[in-house]
Amino acid sequence: MRGKTIGDQELALLQYIAEQDDASVGEVAAGFGEERGLARSTVLTMMERLRGKSYLQRQQVEGVYRYSATGEQDSVVQGAVASFVEKTLQGSVSPFVAFMSHKADVSDSELAELEALVAQLQSRKREG
Repeated sequence: MRGKTIGDQELALLQYIAEQDDASVGEVAAGFGEERGLARSTVLTMMERLRGKSYLQRQQVEGVYRYSATGEQDSVVQGAVASFVEKTLQGSVSPFVAFMSHKADVSDSELAELEALVAQLQSRKREG
């Protein structure tokens, strides 16, 4: 996986396609590209780059290529987060936690997920 870098816009595109389950270039250009001012050709180029990096796969259905995220998506998101923490936050998650504590619209499911992560970290700390 190392060496397969992904930019912020590519990551956003990958997440968009993953949320759709699968999508054609036209659908992604309309639903993702238009609001960002991206031409269809730019969206296609980005999608093909992601396919070349094994983050997307495509299958022809009734004469149209449908793109979907591969299992590599989780690792690329984790890599992007790790890079952000290391480069932007100098390895400390404290600024992120401070941000989350001030964020007004944390959903119940997000809060439950954060609590589960903290419990998991505490458990690992006790075992180690």
